[in-house]
Amino acid sequence: MDQKNPKTHDTLFKWLITSFTEEFFAHYFPDIRIGKWEFIDKEFVRRYEALRESLRGDLFVAMEAEIGGEFREIVIQIEHQSERKDVSKRVHEYSCYAWLLREKPVWSIVIYTDKAVWRKPVPDSFWYAFDSKGGKQLHRFDVIKVQAEKSGDLIRKHSLLCKLLALKANDRGTDPEELIREIYRAASEMRDTLTNAQFLLIEQWVNAYRKIPEPTLARIRKESKMEFIATTITEHLQHESKMRGKIEGKIEGKIEGKIEGKIEGKIEGEIEGKVRGKIELLENMCLFGIISGKQFESMVLPLREELDALVGKKQGSRN
Repeated sequence: MDQKNPKTHDTLFKWLITSFTEEFFAHYFPDIRIGKWEFIDKEFVRRYEALRESLRGDLFVAMEAEIGGEFREIVIQIEHQSERKDVSKRVHEYSCYAWLLREKPVWSIVIYTDKAVWRKPVPDSFWYAFDSKGGKQLHRFDVIKVQAEKSGDLIRKHSLLCKLLALKANDRGTDPEELIREIYRAASEMRDTLTNAQFLLIEQWVNAYRKIPEPTLARIRKESKMEFIATTITEHLQHESKMRGKIEGKIEGKIEGKIEGKIEGKIEGEIEGKVRGKIELLENMCLFGIISGKQFESMVLPLREELDALVGKKQGSRN
């Protein structure tokens, strides 16, 4: 799925679910065990070409997941205005499309992310058929209201998804500065297990929903050792590769200098580290779709040649 640099609140929620899928189901549906899964949004839209325009204004996540040893379809519809309209008909339509796509049972979920106070329950079913005895056949679906949870409870959970949701939940009685400090603290501790896209999501999410000024945010980043997070995936990858190149270069240089007693070891080690960092940057940019495979090959070729020359020179000096 495309997760390069979302700019809307709608996309942020979709990105959150697709980036922390296991955590999403573990939090909202702890009794359901999700096994393997795949996202089928693109297949969904491609299959129903005629519906593309009507689907464009809706935000949803379509996926196939293993539940209880069997693969099932899941459609999560994201709504930002619960008072605006009854979405039950649309939920049922999505369920029908999902069933026709792969002919497997469908689980429908609606998640409301707005701050509206519910004066009455929102629909959680749709009457789509009846039988000769007058019995109604209802399509039932799960309803999630983010605002129904308290930020103070969410921020104390181990899940990073829950900590991020704390910025959108009912934050009465909480310190907005402490919420963000806890998010960055947790992210910093998990930095070895988080992906570039997840780091970028954290930054985009905090920027979108924070209630503190930029100088305070910058201070918290620094305190949490998270000031390296950039605003775009390209900047993030560039910074990460640059930092890794510097570290590898210094280590390599110190080792070479100690063994050979020459300052050239440090210089060559730093150069090699920077070249490796540039190659890794291009690999990640290609992986995220920022550059094409053809562009990657043309850009990485001279770097590989430079790296081969440096490695060959180093091996020759040792012999």
